[in-house]
Amino acid sequence: MANTSSAKKAARVIARRTAVNQARRSRMRTYLRKVEEAIASGDKSAAADALKAAEPEIMRAAQKGILHRNTASRKVSRLAHRVAVIGA
Repeated sequence: MANTSSAKKAARVIARRTAVNQARRSRMRTYLRKVEEAIASGDKSAAADALKAAEPEIMRAAQKGILHRNTASRKVSRLAHRVAVIGA
């Protein structure tokens, strides 16, 4: 347990930031799941719409430090490719 006042404050700050980051990560994963479900259903228009909504969320997560920017770009790229090949 923290002993100094600065360490106690740091622990409080970490707890707040962790909660915020968990919420952001959960939100991003929800959007990813919607894209995955649309791809699995084979509905290209629904998948494209879901991807269009998910991309800003993924990139926002990267900007906020939840994901590395290259990881976010890779996820978007792979999802876009999977949406593109539906029904092809």
